[in-house]
Amino acid sequence: MRDFHLPGRSAVFADNGAVATSHPLASQVAIDILKSGGNAMDAAIAGAVLLGICEPQMTGIGGDCFVLFSPAGRNDILAMNGSGKSPAGVTAQMLQELGHETVPIRDVHAVTVPGAIDAFCQLSTDWGKLGIDRVLAPAIAYAESGVPVAPRVAEDWGGLMNDLHETAMPYFSMSGRAPKIGERHAHPQLAKVLKKIAKDGRDGFYKGDVADDMVTTLQSLGGTHTLDDFANQTAFYTAPIQGTYHDVDLVEHPPNGQGATAILMGNILKHFDLSSMNPFGAERTHIEAEAAKLAYDARNRFIADSNDSTLLDRMTSEKTAAALADLIRMDRVIENVTQTSEAVHKDTVYITVVDKDRMSVSLIYSIFHGFGSGIASRNYGVLFQNRGAGFNLIDGHPNVLRGGARPMHTIIPAMLAKSGVPIMPFGVMGGQYQPNGHIRVLSNMLDYGLSVQDAIDAPRAFAEGGVLKLERGYDPKVVSQLSDIGHKVTQDIPAIGGAQAILIHDTGVLEAGSDPRKDGCALGY
Repeated sequence: MRDFHLPGRSAVFADNGAVATSHPLASQVAIDILKSGGNAMDAAIAGAVLLGICEPQMTGIGGDCFVLFSPAGRNDILAMNGSGKSPAGVTAQMLQELGHETVPIRDVHAVTVPGAIDAFCQLSTDWGKLGIDRVLAPAIAYAESGVPVAPRVAEDWGGLMNDLHETAMPYFSMSGRAPKIGERHAHPQLAKVLKKIAKDGRDGFYKGDVADDMVTTLQSLGGTHTLDDFANQTAFYTAPIQGTYHDVDLVEHPPNGQGATAILMGNILKHFDLSSMNPFGAERTHIEAEAAKLAYDARNRFIADSNDSTLLDRMTSEKTAAALADLIRMDRVIENVTQTSEAVHKDTVYITVVDKDRMSVSLIYSIFHGFGSGIASRNYGVLFQNRGAGFNLIDGHPNVLRGGARPMHTIIPAMLAKSGVPIMPFGVMGGQYQPNGHIRVLSNMLDYGLSVQDAIDAPRAFAEGGVLKLERGYDPKVVSQLSDIGHKVTQDIPAIGGAQAILIHDTGVLEAGSDPRKDGCALGY
């Protein structure tokens, strides 16, 4: 239990339904959808689309999504891949000939076809109750009237203005500047797009004048995108993958997402007695950092838009994990972990909903970097993701840039299950950190007995790019100990990621937690 003398927040306990998002308006809309007769899928889609207006630097309908969900009255977990493909006409050679060694982050060639809208429309038809028109109504209203800008959003926005292309400035600036806290951000042109989707489903976005606007804009900037690329975009159902940690199953989305990285990292950590260590001491932090380096290096070698099951099997193999665990030493750091050049980012939203019938949804939705590519369609202001920066330009690599392929994605939803029964949809935002974040939250709960909210609140560490990033919640003595081992430590960082989770207790009570690193909250009824 938290110390009530100190700042913090309690988890939300409810019987009929619960939701956790990174913005309070999205949480409220999702709860309203549940109260009006919608189910968890309806609520998750409604809240997610609204987050693209509340947090436009993080996500939007020009981006991708991945979803795990467990239907009401069933214990199985299903997966939807809502990621888009590169245009058919792009090649790695094109960029190599332009002198690039990696896919440029703010460039038209990094723009992949948005996949989220097709996924939302399919999920609404197949699993929702209310219909896509009713589900999109709250986001349409807020896009027209505007949303007061929240503190974390304002902070992010102010640091990203130089990344906005001239096509995006009319839609995502206040006469050339970032909005201040409490100023209202509206996007009436986006409301028009959402109305077309509400009326015509996915064809209102991938065909007609919205698609014409998107393709014309991209082609004018040198993109190879065509109307066929957009018309042919299809989200698809797939089978989740899973590993175990203690007596709990960790269910992840399969590649082209990086969920297998979390499973591998958990398998590595099982070789150490973490529960005997201080949860925020140097030993646990060092082991986790080394495991992350090794797991992420394996990710960079193996994960891509590929049907090669042998690569996935190697990622999730206990044998692979044991071999990597043997490389970790308590008195020194691993210096030479080779990594390829997939780009990093920190901009994503995550929403989780559980309804009265115990349908559970774990949904993550992103445009990759802050404001994605920075490019928006000229007439409707659809902000394009830059997921193509997740490809590399290494000839023969499974994740090399090629036409009609999906890049390796960092965004991953997750669920926990016990004895085959789903018990907790959850996710951790934060780009590359996400697999590490999944395991940190899971370990906080299972190794140290922390509650959902405490597991989310606890200080975080992340080894990335040769540096160990520590949040300021770490004791200075621990920082010194980690430096003495050989870690290059920095605490001059933004807060690491964000998280949302809903634990379904054996009694049926829902316990929802939301990360204070964001503006959002958990709600229930």
